[in-house]
Amino acid sequence: MNKKLRFRFHRRAFAYPYMIFLLLFVVVPLVIILINAFLNDDKQLTFQNFVEFFSDTGGGLTVLGNSLIIGLVTTLICLVIGYPCAYLLAKYHASNRVLVLLFILPMWVNFLIRTLSTKALFMAMDVKLGMGTVMFGMVYNYLPYMILPLHTTLVSIDHSYIEAAEDLGADKLTVFLKTVLPLSLSGIISGITMTFIPAISTFAISEILSSSKIFLFGDAINMHFSKTTNSFGVGSVMSLVMLVLVVISNVIVNLTSKDEEVASVL
Repeated sequence: MNKKLRFRFHRRAFAYPYMIFLLLFVVVPLVIILINAFLNDDKQLTFQNFVEFFSDTGGGLTVLGNSLIIGLVTTLICLVIGYPCAYLLAKYHASNRVLVLLFILPMWVNFLIRTLSTKALFMAMDVKLGMGTVMFGMVYNYLPYMILPLHTTLVSIDHSYIEAAEDLGADKLTVFLKTVLPLSLSGIISGITMTFIPAISTFAISEILSSSKIFLFGDAINMHFSKTTNSFGVGSVMSLVMLVLVVISNVIVNLTSKDEEVASVL
């Protein structure tokens, strides 16, 4: 008697395509970058790529420093603008969700299209492209990434805490500083991370809105991987540096989230 093979479908089978995709397009490229970081042009093992970057022979550390400064300024501006916007959106979230949609809507459009449109507006208004236009483009593109986590956190705050503070005689400023702001710390950290990392690694925004006059860390990585330069080793080292910054940011976010969970339990 022949036994028929039965295919038992499990829920974990849905994860297999994602695991294959993750392996082919995330893990394998990272391994290739890691290997290239230790190879020279003759495909021999060497630490020369690290020496060239960290000794600032090609100006890599200088570009990284400039990118960090621009990223910090962009993140600070987004936080100053984004927090009041997220606070108002959370306050009127139940009555008017269309406003929330209008703030999130730019995230649905490709950032390259947004940047090219911004450049067209500047050229139509005869605005000189430079650092000012780059900063405007950075804030415009990454502001929704600051507002979204802040809005999500502010909406999830239990309103009874605010009512309790008001019943104890606290004015609106004290309620905000002592209650709302500490409870929204996780949203602030998430918004900073979601804004800062893309801001220091971008290359299209700085290139388009400055006519290639401003050179950021993402531009440097793109240049090292181009066919004209063909210096994959240094570009791989810079990519690893960027990866380390991303990992550090994620660790900070996770630690902050754990601290808040412990504080809420206590």
